[in-house]
Amino acid sequence: MTTTATRTRTEAAASRVPGAWGLGLHRGALEIRQFFRQREQVVFTFAFPVVFLFLFASIFRDKVGDTGVTASQLYVPSMLASGIMSTSFQSLGISIAVERDEKVLRRLRGTPMPPTAYFLGKIWLVLFTGILETAVLLLVGTTLYDVRLPSDAALWFDFAWIFVLGLTGCALLGIAISSVPRSAKSASSVVVLPFLVLQFISGVYILVDTIPGWMLNIGALFPLKWLCQGLRGVFLPDSAQVLEQAGSWEFGRIALVLAAWCVGGLVLCLLTFRWKDRRKG
Repeated sequence: MTTTATRTRTEAAASRVPGAWGLGLHRGALEIRQFFRQREQVVFTFAFPVVFLFLFASIFRDKVGDTGVTASQLYVPSMLASGIMSTSFQSLGISIAVERDEKVLRRLRGTPMPPTAYFLGKIWLVLFTGILETAVLLLVGTTLYDVRLPSDAALWFDFAWIFVLGLTGCALLGIAISSVPRSAKSASSVVVLPFLVLQFISGVYILVDTIPGWMLNIGALFPLKWLCQGLRGVFLPDSAQVLEQAGSWEFGRIALVLAAWCVGGLVLCLLTFRWKDRRKG
């Protein structure tokens, strides 16, 4: 009877152990707390796109052609897209590389925690910071640069799927690129350089109609260009779509490209992610 009672208690305790989803939630809460404890990182993450938006939107204020929108209004959705990629691709690419170099990943892999819970924690962190970053930039854009929030529910739906697909694709790409740096010291250089280049050839800092076609074609291979274009389609009037490379918002193509990056990014993660530094086997 004692053995039966002990077995029953053991089974009851095991049934109360949270699964990967529950552990992922706890891990996400821990990631968010750790993020906000690093004040310099918080300030840089949220202030960087806001400062750049203020600089570019203050310098370029004239109307763009016959579109009826100003250059500063064009910069708002573009910086929204940049902020989304910053909180996902750049943040994960650097932080995971640092954790690998400091052997944090190796220690976590040696615990009973399912690997899925670690990635769920990162996803919750990216989602939380991405939403907060977007809210801050929208507040600045609507109060200072006369960007109007959509009044149509369909446009809010477009915003939702563009945000989710873009954030997911960029986050998976960030996890994949985290395996490239050989050390924590080189992580920032390896991740920031391609992100900086993409911002110039994807229509973030330079208006699309002034970027050479071959550069736009290279930028079109990555999610940032489509994030920018999709968010411009949500927050700007239809008159502005003549500035796009194809002369339209192309929401259907945006959905296909971002969805393809979600699938392709997942494949890249499965093929390249490592828990240990490759120099140490």
